[in-house]
Amino acid sequence: MNPPPIKPPVAAKRPYSFTHHGITVEDPYNWLKDPAYPTVDDADVLAYLNAENAWFEAQMAPVAGLKDKLYEELKGRVQQDDASVPVPNGAYEYWWQFKPGDQYRTWMRRPRAGGAEQLVLSEPELAKGHDYFRLGAQNVSPDGKLIAYATDSDGSERFTIRIRDIASAKDIETVTKVSVGGIEWTADSKAIVWTEVNDNWRRIKARLHVLGQTGEDRVLYEETEDKGFGVSVAKSQDGQWLIITTSDHVSSEVRLVPAANPAALPLLVKPRHAGVTYEVDVLGQTLFIRTNDTHVNFRVATASLNVPGDWTTLIAGSERDYITGIAAFTSYLAVQGRRDGLDRIVLRKDDGSETVLPFTEAAYTASIGSNLEPDAPLLRVNYASMVTPATVYDYDVNAGKLVTRKVQQVPSGYDASEYESQRFFVTARDGVQVPVAIVYRKGFKPDGSGKLHLYAYGAYGIPTMPGFSANRLSLLDRGMAYAVAQIRGGDDLGYQWYLDGKLAKRTNTFNDFVDVAKGLVTAGWAAPGMISASGGSAGGELMGALVNQAPEQFRAVVAHVPFVDVLNTMLDESLPLTPGEWPEWGNPITSKADFELIRSYSPYDQVTRQAYPPLMVTAGLNDPRVTYWEPAKWVAKLRDLKTDQNVLIFKTNMGAGHGGKSGRFAALEELAEEYAFILTQFGLGDAAAR
Repeated sequence: MNPPPIKPPVAAKRPYSFTHHGITVEDPYNWLKDPAYPTVDDADVLAYLNAENAWFEAQMAPVAGLKDKLYEELKGRVQQDDASVPVPNGAYEYWWQFKPGDQYRTWMRRPRAGGAEQLVLSEPELAKGHDYFRLGAQNVSPDGKLIAYATDSDGSERFTIRIRDIASAKDIETVTKVSVGGIEWTADSKAIVWTEVNDNWRRIKARLHVLGQTGEDRVLYEETEDKGFGVSVAKSQDGQWLIITTSDHVSSEVRLVPAANPAALPLLVKPRHAGVTYEVDVLGQTLFIRTNDTHVNFRVATASLNVPGDWTTLIAGSERDYITGIAAFTSYLAVQGRRDGLDRIVLRKDDGSETVLPFTEAAYTASIGSNLEPDAPLLRVNYASMVTPATVYDYDVNAGKLVTRKVQQVPSGYDASEYESQRFFVTARDGVQVPVAIVYRKGFKPDGSGKLHLYAYGAYGIPTMPGFSANRLSLLDRGMAYAVAQIRGGDDLGYQWYLDGKLAKRTNTFNDFVDVAKGLVTAGWAAPGMISASGGSAGGELMGALVNQAPEQFRAVVAHVPFVDVLNTMLDESLPLTPGEWPEWGNPITSKADFELIRSYSPYDQVTRQAYPPLMVTAGLNDPRVTYWEPAKWVAKLRDLKTDQNVLIFKTNMGAGHGGKSGRFAALEELAEEYAFILTQFGLGDAAAR
C-alpha cells in the first residue's frame, strides 16, 4: 500500500491556446482531456486523477469516524423493506419493492382478479457482477407476457435493451446496445419502438424492432435537419398512439404513429418553429396540445386528427398560472402547473368545470404520479413539503377528496412537529423578488448567529421545489437550517423565470444565489460567512460562479460533476450535448457576443488569484453530460491560483457517470462524505445529532 500523500497534486501546465473572433485564450490544462475520449487511457491523465483521488482519501481520513456515523444515520432513515403503491394496468397491478439489504428494486405484479404475486424483473439479479448498475426504461407488453427493459452497467448512459419472457424470467433477445430514453410497445405486443444514440450520444433515430426479426430495425423517424435536436418516444394516455418528438431546449415537433399500425406514415402535428415548443396527448379523434406559441406560460389547445395543425384554445395562457403538463383521461383533462410558484393540479371536465386539488401548506411540491390506464377515477398524486414526508395520494374524482395511500416512513424516527418551515422572498440586486423556502429544527433562532446550508439549481427550466428530505435531518439535527433558493434559470415562477436566467441573462442565476445568501445573513438566518452551498451539473456551474464572485460569503462549497468549462465545451461541437445546448447558453462559434459573455462567467475561465472557500468537487470518468476533464481542469487551475490554505478535494468516480455511485446505500456513502466535509468546515465535526 502506498503511503498517504502529504501535499496535493500539482497538474502540469502545457502550452496550448486557441483563437476565436480575434480573441486568444490560453488553456494550459487542455491536456487533461484525453484525445481518445470516450476512451480514457492516457497515462498522464489517469495518473493525475488517481493522485487527486489519493489526496481526497488522505484529507477525508481524519473524518472517517464522522462519515461512518453519518452513513449509519442516513441508512437508519431508509425503510429496508420499502415498496411502492401498486398501480393498475390492464389485468394486473404493478409495484416495486426493496428487500432488506438490497441496493436495487424488485419489480412485482399480481392479477387484479386475484391470485399469487409474480416476479416481473429483479434488479438485484441484473446488477450482480457490476460495480455500477442502472435500470433505465422498462415497459410490459400490452398482452402482459413480455417486458422490454434497458440497463446501463458503467454510467455512460448507453443502454442495452433486452426482451424478457416474464413467466420464465428468461431473456429472449437483445435488441440494441445504443439506446437511451423510453421504450414503447405496439398494440399487438409484437414490436417495440426505441431511440438510438450515435457515437456522439445524440438521440437521432426512432426505430421499430419487430420481435424475432434479424437485420437492422426499421427507422420510423430520423432527425436530419438540426443536429441540436434529439428524438424521444412516448405513448398517448389512451395507449392508441405512439408519439415521436424531436426537440431542443426551446423548440419541438411531434409526429403520431398508430400503435396498431406502426408501418403507417407518421402524422406530423405541426412543423417546428424556432422558440415554440409543444407536446401532445390524444383522446379519440381529438388532440390536446400544450404550447407556448401565444403565451410565455403556455396555453392548452385542441385540434382534430384530421387537421392536426389547426389549433383552438381550450385554456388560455395566464400571467399567474403556468401550465407545465397535461394528460387526457377519458373522463377529464388533468392539467399540471404552478400558481405563484406553488404546484397546482386542475381537473377539467368536458363541460368546462374545473376542480383544483386541495393542498394547504404554505410551501410544498405536488405532481401527477403514475397513471397507466386510459382513465383514472382515482388519480395518483405525489406530494411533499419541507416538513411533510413524501406522500402518495389517490384523488377520488367522484368523491372529490384525497385518499392517503402511503407516507414515507423514517425508521429511526421523525416527528414533523419538531421542525418548522417558511417561505419568503429575498430582493435581488436588480429588484426582483426571489422565493426562498427554509426548514429548521424548532429552537433555531434567526438572530444572526446560526449556520445554514443553501441549495439551488437554476437551469434548463428545471424548478427547485420545496420537498422533503430525510437525509438533511443530519444537518438540521446538528443545529443548521436548510434553504432552497428558487433562482432564475429554473421555471419556478413561470417560463419567463426560466428565460430570465439563460443566454444573455445567464448571470441573473448566479447573482440571485449570491443575493439570496446575503439576504439570509441580513435577515439573521446565518452569521456572515456561515453558509455552505451545494449544487450539481449546471448547479455545479452555479457553485463555480459564486465562489469566483463572492467567495467570502461561503464557509464550504460542494460542486458535483460541475459544468465549469463552459466556453470550451460550447466551442466543441463534437461533444455529445453541445449543439443541443446552444439554445441554452449561446453559440460562441458563430457569435462573438456569445463568446465574450460565456467567457465572462465560465467558472474555469474566471478563476483568479484570490482566496476561495473550502471546496469539495466530484466527477465521473464515464459521464457523457459533464465530461470528467471539466472539473479536473477547474481544480488544477484553482490549486495554482488560489491564495488561501483552505482545503480543496477532488474525487473522480472511475467506474461511474453523471449520477455518481448506483444503489440506494452506495449513494448514501457519498452523501455521508459530503455532509462530513460540510460539518467539519463549520466546526460541527464532533456534534451529535439530537
